[in-house]
Amino acid sequence: MSTDPETAPETRQIWDPLVRIFHWTLLLCVAGAFVLGHFGPDIMTWHFYLGYTICGLLVFRILWGFIGTRNARFANFVRGPFAVIRYVFTMASRKPSHTDGHNPLGGWSVVAMLLVLIAQVLTGLGTDPDDFVNVGPLAQYLPEGWPRLALSWHHKLGWVLLALIALHVGAIYFYKVWKREDLVTPMIIGRRRRS
Repeated sequence: MSTDPETAPETRQIWDPLVRIFHWTLLLCVAGAFVLGHFGPDIMTWHFYLGYTICGLLVFRILWGFIGTRNARFANFVRGPFAVIRYVFTMASRKPSHTDGHNPLGGWSVVAMLLVLIAQVLTGLGTDPDDFVNVGPLAQYLPEGWPRLALSWHHKLGWVLLALIALHVGAIYFYKVWKREDLVTPMIIGRRRRS
C-alpha cells in the first residue's frame, strides 16, 4: 500500500482493537466449544474452559457496549423497528450501505447473538449430564430436574447459535457480492476506505 497521501486511499476507523480481538477470540472459542462439546466426557474440561472464556468475553462486550468507542456502543447500532424496516427496504439496492459499524438490522442480529450466547453460558453452567463428571458449577443450586432441562436447552441453543452464525456469514457474503461492500477487512484491520 502506498504511503503517498496523494495516491493512498483515505480510510476511516470502524472497529477499535478491543472489538476486533473480542470478535476473533469469540469465534475461536465458540468453534472450539462446539467441536469439543461433541467429543464426550473425556475432553469436556476444555469445553468448560472455553465456556468460561466465552462468559468473560460476553461480560467485556456488554460493558464495552455501554462505555466503549462510538461504533461499539449499543446506542449507536440498536435502533427501533421503523429504522430497521427503512433499512430493509434499501437492501435491494446494489449500492454499499455507507454505514459505519452495524446497520440497524445487523445491530439486532448482534443483540440476538449475544442473548443466545448468554443463554448458552447460563445453561452450560447449570447442566448435569448422565456421566456425573461434567457437571456445571451451578447445577447443585438448581431445583431437581432443572440441570437436565439446562442440558437439553444447552444442546438446542448450540444449534440456534450455529444458525445465527450461518446467517452472519451469509450476510457478510451478501454484502460482498450484492452490495460490493467488504465487511471482513474492517474487522481485521479496523479501517474501511472512505466512500
